[in-house]
Amino acid sequence: MRSVKAGTWIRNEIEIQRSRFITTLAYTPTEAAARQLIATVREEYPDARHNCSAFVVKPEGLNEIGHSNDDGEPSGTAGMPMLDVLLRNQLVNVTAVVTRYFGGILLGAGGLVRAYSTSVSEALALAQLVELKTMTQWVLPCPHATAGRVEADLRSRGIEITGLEYDEYARILCAIPPENVEEFQALVGSITTGAVTPEELPPTVVAVPLEN
Repeated sequence: MRSVKAGTWIRNEIEIQRSRFITTLAYTPTEAAARQLIATVREEYPDARHNCSAFVVKPEGLNEIGHSNDDGEPSGTAGMPMLDVLLRNQLVNVTAVVTRYFGGILLGAGGLVRAYSTSVSEALALAQLVELKTMTQWVLPCPHATAGRVEADLRSRGIEITGLEYDEYARILCAIPPENVEEFQALVGSITTGAVTPEELPPTVVAVPLEN
């Protein structure tokens, strides 16, 4: 399962047979965020002939929600091809809106499918993709005096640090692939000479950058 990097907001424009296709593509972690983006683009381009849209979101612990809208284009020629691009790339938590300013030349059903698919694909090529991996999560309670060194040692060995908390003790949060748990526990014992025992937390999802 993949997504675009959190905070992604991309705009790209192509022209086909005098029609302008303006794609807005963004990270939207919830259905509400996806629908808000669609509404915002509609408000920005109220004079456009069409503002077609597609999104896929995955609420935590639930199945994916996919949605598409042709916004006046012939049925199945805009929103569904856009959605197909997102699904084909195994993406979640992404919304695409393609705004069309009609150029006076009819493209036909096949031409529209290609135009809307290409619009989303070209915008997606500009995005940083990430792989969403479910990992075990651990917390390391450390004395404040040694927390900085422990954190640095873990980072230098490629451990994913997901958070730092400070209270009576410093708490270092780590995300570990399930197959690496024993190695991680041994590493913590080594760098802290047995003074720190990792405590397991509920699993977490980590976004790992992919090469486009």
